[in-house]
Amino acid sequence: MQAEYRARVSMKNPIHFLALGFGSGLVPVMPGTFGSLAAIPLLLACINVSVVSFIALTIIFSVVGIYLCGKTADDMQVHDHGSIVWDEIAGMFVTFLFVPISMSTLLVGFLLFRVFDILKPWPIGAIDKRLHGGTGIMLDDILAGAMACGCLHLLMVLWPDSLTFLS
Repeated sequence: MQAEYRARVSMKNPIHFLALGFGSGLVPVMPGTFGSLAAIPLLLACINVSVVSFIALTIIFSVVGIYLCGKTADDMQVHDHGSIVWDEIAGMFVTFLFVPISMSTLLVGFLLFRVFDILKPWPIGAIDKRLHGGTGIMLDDILAGAMACGCLHLLMVLWPDSLTFLS
């Protein structure tokens, strides 16, 4: 992170701390990937929660993320700075909606989410370019998560054995 932007955020500020993915967004290379990795302990903590609770958490993470990411971007005076990775955390939760969490699904879901988040196929790329503020920061990752989730569900239905390689 460039020093001028880093000076505008504080890890002591709970909004910045969360928006920067508990500090994972401060990794100088591939902060989005490290932000996505930061979601894994949270996902593992949710293995035994009900589907309704998981949906509620995903919605809360997504809605609260609009504020967290927008406020941090405003404080940094940069739209969607790479160190803002709460959107990746929320996107990872979307990826695992109605997906049983296992080591195999975590690995495949993580890889699918990163592919969609990096390549930004339509409509992700269009939204990323057109929407600004916290909503714009969050929505492209929510869509990337939805696409990754759809792919995971297809794998579970069409090739269920493909997701048991680490079990």
